[in-house]
Amino acid sequence: MNVTGLNLISALPEIVLLSALCTILLADLWLKDAQRHITHYLSLGALVLTAAAQWAVWQSGSSAAFGGMYLSDGMAQFAKMSMYVALFALLVYAKPYNQARAMFQGEFYTLSLFALLGMSVMASAGHFLTAYIGLELLSLALYAMIALRRDAADAAEAALKYFVLGALASGLLLYGISLIYGAAGSLDFARITAAVHAGQANGLLLLLGTVFVVAALAFKLGAVPFHMWVPDVYQGAPTSVAALVGTVPKVAAVVFSFRILIGALEAYAGEWSPMLAVLAAVSLLAGNLAAVMQTNIKRMLAYSTISHMGFVLLAFMGGVWGFSAAMYYAVAYLATGLAGFGILMLLSDETGECENISDLNGLNQRNAWYAFLMLLVMFSMAGIPPLMGFYAKFAVLKTLLAQGHIWLPVFAVLMSLIGAFYYLRVVKAMYFDEAGNRGAVAGDSAAKVLLSANALLLLVWGILPQSVMDWCVRALQNAF
Repeated sequence: MNVTGLNLISALPEIVLLSALCTILLADLWLKDAQRHITHYLSLGALVLTAAAQWAVWQSGSSAAFGGMYLSDGMAQFAKMSMYVALFALLVYAKPYNQARAMFQGEFYTLSLFALLGMSVMASAGHFLTAYIGLELLSLALYAMIALRRDAADAAEAALKYFVLGALASGLLLYGISLIYGAAGSLDFARITAAVHAGQANGLLLLLGTVFVVAALAFKLGAVPFHMWVPDVYQGAPTSVAALVGTVPKVAAVVFSFRILIGALEAYAGEWSPMLAVLAAVSLLAGNLAAVMQTNIKRMLAYSTISHMGFVLLAFMGGVWGFSAAMYYAVAYLATGLAGFGILMLLSDETGECENISDLNGLNQRNAWYAFLMLLVMFSMAGIPPLMGFYAKFAVLKTLLAQGHIWLPVFAVLMSLIGAFYYLRVVKAMYFDEAGNRGAVAGDSAAKVLLSANALLLLVWGILPQSVMDWCVRALQNAF
């Protein structure tokens, strides 16, 4: 399928997703509340169809569309397949949770798919305009999702904070893009690189633009000092929405950063690497220290996310191949975060939310299997072998040492030791504290089976990590 050189076959997954999304949006208008499960299964079907289209494009090889503005290379294809699988699992986990809170609505599914479409565009961006469109499509969907429970004041407050700070970050990105355009005369990543290598770009203007772009990327990753929205959104948003905000977009953000930092600004790596070093160090420090003081587990996970993004930023400093470690780390965090939030949704019933660490007290007495799954999640986040999170941290540290960095890996290890404290505190609550008057754990059988598989993968991929790492390396090798 090639219309006037547009090569639409490269964008086939997004075309399928958008077509399915429009169909679901129209079909949901005619469904009554009792029939809302149809929207749920249609959304799952849309993800399966999109993944099938992505697989077909993957088998056909790497290509570009719309004059290089849209890239369908190995990096984009691997990232998008990861996001499709993750969102499929998240929708299954969220169904019983949403049903118990009058959130089992078509808006949750359509906004989730719109967010996925934005992330897919971000992952395939070969042009600043394409990147910005994908970023804003994701952001606008998330703003609405956070405030989906209109009767919850904390959700409305979190959505407003995210909107205001997100608008500020978008402004920083746009200003940086305008400076880069003025310096290089193009918004196309490949042409910017060519202009820099040919000496045709204004160096000072390009450097200033790079500073603003890096600040915007740090906001999207939730790095300090652009992290203010993260704990409020995690705590204020419904757990099903916080699970989406805190997991799937991280993979898109890593690829988005790769496109800009390596695709367009690789020649300025000597300038943006020190910026990332500072952002990574303060994120590791502030994230871990703040998480130690939290009693709300969602807020604790928010600050732990900030520290994890510090590790991702460290991986960016490992050169081009450091991005394979960053991608592995993002996939590991995606799998771990999905399982963690899935368990929190499973433990939340009609009587109340599972929001505080004390809500997990005596979980081993109530349900030993779910306590074991949560133990795997906490150990993986802490980086304890043989879980997937350990190898993710090891890959980042190995990349840094290969580049000659010494103090940053040592600092990262010390911060990880601090992080282990608050993760082990959750394990202590589950296994050594009294259960109180909380009853048995109920939930959807499909969610339980998928959640068990999700958590056990953290152990399997931790013992056999090379298969996932090979996927990440091949994805980077096939990137434009």
